[in-house]
Amino acid sequence: MKLLQERIVRDGNVKSGNVLKVDNFLNHQMDIELFNEIGKEFKRIFSDLKITKILTIEASGIGIACITAQYFKVPVVFAKKAQSINIDGEVYSTKIESFTHKKTYDVIVSKKFISPEDKVLIIDDFLANGCALAGLIDLVRSASASVEGIGIVIEKGFQNGGEMIRSMGVRLESLAIIESMNAENGSIIFRDE
Repeated sequence: MKLLQERIVRDGNVKSGNVLKVDNFLNHQMDIELFNEIGKEFKRIFSDLKITKILTIEASGIGIACITAQYFKVPVVFAKKAQSINIDGEVYSTKIESFTHKKTYDVIVSKKFISPEDKVLIIDDFLANGCALAGLIDLVRSASASVEGIGIVIEKGFQNGGEMIRSMGVRLESLAIIESMNAENGSIIFRDE
């Protein structure tokens, strides 16, 4: 997605430790016009699928998932990183290690929101090591629902997450795949697909 790549180059900030800060338009302050274009693109890419739910994880994926859901006309479910008193009944649970936060979370989804009949599209902002996606796939499969596809805004192609998820036989489509980035000079090289 050329528009996204241009925005990453213009406003992204490469930090040491393979960190790409895009918090001024993607995962802290959100550019809704850009999100709208992202949602349209996910709808175009996955238009052949009969999606019944979109699943993401709190917090950064929620905005993107909601905009995308408008085009599919389906609800969004987001996996929570903590049990709270307003979650009643049984839950599906899995452990996810966060690349960004260097922390392991017990992630949950109420069983009443994913059923065996659901055809799920997983949407998230970043893919690095694939732990979050593997956990979300586990949640969907625990519900005996099907993961129809995964849409990622930015994939770090130089890390193993994309390869791991694709080797699971899941359709994974990323709007921008970064082949390499350099914190010293701020350069970002995208994979051409």
